[in-house]
Formats: sequence, structure tokens, C-alpha cells
Amino acid sequence: MAKLVVLKFGDGGFDQGFTVTLQIGEESDRPSTEITGKLPPCPDMLLYYTRWQSTYLQLGNGYRLDADKIQVTNVSITQDCHELAHTLRLRFNHWLQAQEFRPLREKWLEKLQPTDEIRVILQSENSHLQRLPWHIWDLLERYPKAEIALSSPSYELIHKRRTPNPIVNILAIVGNSQGINTQADQAMLQNFPNADVSLLVEPQRKELTDYLWGKNCDILFFAGHSSSQGHDGIGRIYLNKTDSLSIGELKYALKQAIERGLQLAIFNSCDGLGLAKELADLNIPQIIVMREPVPDQVAQEFLKYFIQSFASGESLYQAVRHARERLQGLEDRFPCATWLPVICQNPAQRPLTWNELAEPVTQPIFNDVPAVPKQRGLKKVALSSLLVTAVVCGLRFLGVLQTAELLAYDQMMRSRPDEGPDPRILVVTIDDEDLANQRRNGESLKGTSVSEKSLSQLLTKLSQYQPKAIGLDIYRDFPAEQPDLISRLKQTDNLIGVCKGSDTTANIKGIEPPPEIPRERQGFSDFVHDADGVVRRHLLFMNQETASLCSAPYAFSTQLAFLYLSSLGIESKFTSEAATKNLQIGNTVLHRLSSRTGAYQGIDANGGQILLNYRASRKIAEQVTLTQILNSPINPNAIKDRIILIGVVAKGDFPDYWGTPYGSRLDEQMPGIMVQAHMVSQIISAVLDRRSLLTVWMPGLEILWIGTWATLGGFLAWRWRLFSKLALAVGVSSSVLYLMSLSLLVWGFWVPFVPAALSLVSSVAVVTIQNRGVGSRE
Repeated sequence: MAKLVVLKFGDGGFDQGFTVTLQIGEESDRPSTEITGKLPPCPDMLLYYTRWQSTYLQLGNGYRLDADKIQVTNVSITQDCHELAHTLRLRFNHWLQAQEFRPLREKWLEKLQPTDEIRVILQSENSHLQRLPWHIWDLLERYPKAEIALSSPSYELIHKRRTPNPIVNILAIVGNSQGINTQADQAMLQNFPNADVSLLVEPQRKELTDYLWGKNCDILFFAGHSSSQGHDGIGRIYLNKTDSLSIGELKYALKQAIERGLQLAIFNSCDGLGLAKELADLNIPQIIVMREPVPDQVAQEFLKYFIQSFASGESLYQAVRHARERLQGLEDRFPCATWLPVICQNPAQRPLTWNELAEPVTQPIFNDVPAVPKQRGLKKVALSSLLVTAVVCGLRFLGVLQTAELLAYDQMMRSRPDEGPDPRILVVTIDDEDLANQRRNGESLKGTSVSEKSLSQLLTKLSQYQPKAIGLDIYRDFPAEQPDLISRLKQTDNLIGVCKGSDTTANIKGIEPPPEIPRERQGFSDFVHDADGVVRRHLLFMNQETASLCSAPYAFSTQLAFLYLSSLGIESKFTSEAATKNLQIGNTVLHRLSSRTGAYQGIDANGGQILLNYRASRKIAEQVTLTQILNSPINPNAIKDRIILIGVVAKGDFPDYWGTPYGSRLDEQMPGIMVQAHMVSQIISAVLDRRSLLTVWMPGLEILWIGTWATLGGFLAWRWRLFSKLALAVGVSSSVLYLMSLSLLVWGFWVPFVPAALSLVSSVAVVTIQNRGVGSRE
């Protein structure tokens, strides 16, 4: 059962402290717990907030303020903003841990469980108190399903009769768009399912008021410039290049809209607390605003994530929290983006879900006259198939089928026809025998897999035969001592070294690159593996953590591909999509994965990730050991113009093995250097050979595919009721499904095999059960 928590702040201020009342109860019920406490004086809190706000406003990130306030330059003070935000967070939480406030904190912990879905409403007249970023309260962060909203102590329930609508009516107002991109907002609003979006672009005042008076709307949306920092301190929206309005100037029209059933107002514009205060005085049920000036891209990303979550069935509060936390991926460029969205709530109203907003007009289920039994036929097949498709797609969306789909994917990867090794790559391996030979020769390994003497000889010998690129997949986070090696590492312009990025969430510190190799010739070695330890994704680039020992933005494999392809006159760049920037090399675009791609449901898709299309070959490339290349004559053609990868395959001192679709057990895992070879081969083969990159279909096409096999299963069960014939038909259909899925994978399309097979079999079962008791057609 969902919980409702109310924090009521009485008279007071930061100089004298606040009286606070905590109420806890079930949603839509009277509170069952109430306790009063106090927050002590904290006059410095406003100073901490003001300092952070001043730095934030100086960033100049294309805010959706009124057009004459838009900054056209961007002074880089991002680090200062992050540091002041951190200081504010610490001071804010220290204040909320005061002894006088502790009884409320302990009562909260006693009555609420971390698994509870919680609506928290903060009631206060103090505008400075409302501006504080309450979502960073450490107590709230313990509860992943809690979200806080602001409210005035004065409110009123508006008694209105809402007419059920089969679709949600949305009034979208696009105001003055000078200097910002509201086209993205308009496009994303069209993604609301089962919704009728009425669009008013830069309307005149009369046009807007006439609409509010004359038509019903469930959601009011505004995108454009707004401000709460005018001379009168009142929130204003800028309708067009000449007109701006306060909420008071729309008072009567908005009251009419509220009486007709307006449930939610979203202002995807700047500094919206002034707007929210005036809207709250009209007792609108819910409002979503931005508490500070909002950058254009942050506003667009919030709207996208909110639409996805709210329209998929999440509650309003959970949808806002989900969308707000997704903004963290932008905080390297837009500090404190997660601080901006805030809900303003009328406590007398219960937030409606998307499904409640789109209430179908129901018809009586039963008639007085008994219905005539329907003849068994294709209609039964269609209804059963539709039900099975919905259930299977729902299970897939929840991630229930992900493990099975990945196992089937691995099997198909192993079943592809052999492509042969990539002739442009040579792998120099260091095995256990190479390690032993170096030790017998008295060479010091110093915690690595190759001595300075052997490495210097190897680089000298390789450079003689003019390879296009050399990749040293060996960690050397310490300076070289031999002058020859130092010179080689510094002066070999086609040499790429490796480092490892840090990950504070997994307590991984990272590994520094070789100090002799400049940053532009470094690549990170990090792999992205799934929960079962299998590497199925290729991480091309990422933003390293601020304190990471490795600052390389591109992967080791990406750097080698860049080096090889640039020697052929092929350059790389990022595409210009607003939402997602993809890497483009020549004419080939490497489209990034999203958190929901194919079988993947809710994965961490940060950085530039693509599916790793392993080369279907028993051997990815020609291989030679370190001892062989140092002590034996070399065919110059084996090295000239190739990419040379140097790495460890030893299983003794320096094991570097990974699970792949070709095997995840310890004895089946692939050396890291071979995985790197597959990654390099994937990029250059896609660019030069037009070899397919793996992709998935659009969600709608995947649903159609699953539904087609469900319909086939229902038809088979309707057509053949004799078990032997039905079993044969299902077996043949399943084999055809597998062969089609495998063929599509070879062509570069990963299609839903397991959901399609499950829908096929499930439809057979459902229709067969319905046919039970009826004689065979045979």
C-alpha cells in the first residue's frame, strides 16, 4: 500500500528555526501517526544556497529564461558549481540531523519501509525553504520509491465532475522560442500513447483564453521562456515575441479549465516556482516546474523520460523521480540537472495515473438476454493470440525473458557460418612459455608480462616492417627505466597504450596509462559485461570520472581503428542528433544502445555502447608468440600495413580471460587481447567491408513479429487437433522460426527468438485448452 507523508513547517525562519509536524498514513486515508519537532536556527543555510545559485546562474547553459536574458557565452565554472553543490548538500543534511529534529527522523524510520512507495508533501509558506533541494536529504535517498512535492499550507478541494475520456486531452503551448529548441518538446509530446495533443504555437492571448474556456484538457503543457525574477517577482510566461502573461492574467480561464477537469500542469521552462505559487492559489491538483533556470537539453531530456515512465503506467511521483534521476547522465555538462524538476501538489487531490486519465467509456458486460454461443473459428484464434502477445511482451518488458534470450543469442552466434580470420590484424601473444623464457634469460618482469628489454626489442622489430598501428594491451602504470624503451614509447607515433577507468560505484580505482605515451595515444581497456559475466557489448567511448586515473575518452579498440582508418583518409566525427550523439566513421554510423534494446531491459547504457558482432571464425586473426617474433625470421608482409595487437594469453601469472558467446566457463573463456581483436575487426570491417553491425528492430516491429508467431500457433491448434499432427506442425514452425532468426542475425538483425517461440507454444496451448471436449476435426 502506498504511503503519504506530510511535513508541515510552522511559523519561523532560518534565524529562529522552524516548528515541524510530521504526519504518516496510508494513501487516501487519514494520517495514523503525527509527531511535532523543531529544526534549529541555521542562518548560514541561505548563504550556502545563494552561493551555489549564483555560480549555477553563471554557467550560461542556454537557459529557457526570457529571451533578453539568454547568455550567449559559457564561462566554464562547472567545477565550482559541483563543489558548492557538494558543500550545500553536506550542510543541508547536517541541519536535518539536528538533535531537535531527531524524533521526527526516528519516527519516519520506524513507520516506513524502504520498499514502500511514498508521496512526501512539504507544506510551508517560506519560499526560501521551498527552494532548497529537498531530494538530496539523505533520509529520502534511502527510499528508492519516495518523491517529495511542495505545497502551501492553504488549499482547497475543487469539487468537479470529470467526464471519462477514452483518450487524454493535452493542451501544449509553445511560447517564444528565441534561442532555444522547442521542436524537440513538440516531437516528444506526440509519443504520449492514447492522447490527443492540441498545439498552440506562439499564440495570442485571446487565442489561448478562448481555448481554455471552450475545450476540456487533462494536461496543460508549456515550453518556452519563463521567469520568476521580474521586477514584481511574479512568474511570467512569454507567449510570443511581444506578449508575456502572469498566471493572474489567465486566472478566470484557468479556473474554468480546472473546473472542466484539468489535472496536471507541466511548465518545461525556467524558474517555475513563481508560476507554481500562483497556480497553487487556483487549487490545480498537480504542477511540475523547474525550480531554477533550466538548460534547453535538460528540459528536453526530462520531458522524454517523464513521458516514457508516466505513459507506461508509473505513478506521477515515480515518473518524476525516474525522469529526474535519469538527468544525472547530463551533469558533466549541466551540473545539478537532477535538482531542477519539482512537483507542486494540492494535498486535497489524489494524483491520477495515465490509465486513470484515459478512462474508457465502458459498456455493460451482461445483457438480460443470454448471448448466443460463438462458433469456434478464427475469431477465437485472433483473441487468444492477442492475449498471448500482450502477456509475452509484458514479461519481456519486465526483463523476465532476458536471460533466456541472451542464451539463445549466444547459441546463434556460435551457429553462424565461418567468415575466416581478419587479414588486417596480427596478434602477438604472451603465453606461459614466453614468461618462463624471459625469466630464464634473467629479464625482470616487474609485475607485468613483458620485460623492458623484450618490449623494446619487440617494438623495434615491428617498426622496421611499417605496421599501420600497434596496440599494447598491457598495463604499464610505472615509468620505464631503459632509455631505449623510453624513446620507443614516446616516439612510436602509431603505438596505442592502455589504461583502466575508475568506477566508484564498484570500488574500482582504475589503472594509469604508461607515463611515456601521450594522452592522444591512450585508450581505455574497460569491457562491459552482462550479469552472467559475458561480454556482448562493445564500449566505444565514455566520459571518465573526474578523479579517474585513466582520462582516455576512447576505447583501446576504437583508437586502433581510428589510427588504421585515418591512414586511409577516413575520418571520424559525432552525428548531430539532439538526443543521442552517435559515432560516425566515414559513412558508417555506430548507433548507441539504449537501456532497452532488444532483449536488454533496463541495462546501464552509459557511454557509447554497441552490440559486439564477434567475427564468426575459429581464429580471429593470425597469431605469433613473443618468443617466435623475437627469435625467428619474420615475413615482412605479415606485419606491413597491419594492426598489431600485443597482449597476454597466459593462464598462470597474468590471466586476462572473459566470458563470450563462444563460452563462459573457465576453460572456454577468451583472452582479453582476442576480445580486443574482435572489437577492432568489427569497426574496420563495418567501415571498409560494409560488414553488418548488429541492430534490433523498432519496438512496434518486434511486437508485430511476436504477434505473428502467436497467431500462427493459434491457427495451428485450431486447424489440427490430433496431437501427432499438431506436434509435427509446431516442431516444423519452431525450426523455421530458429532458421529465420539465425539468418537475420547473420544479416545483422537480432530479433526476438525466445518471445516468438514462447508466443507460438503458448497460443497452441491456449487454443488447445479451449478446444478440449470438442471432437477432432480429423
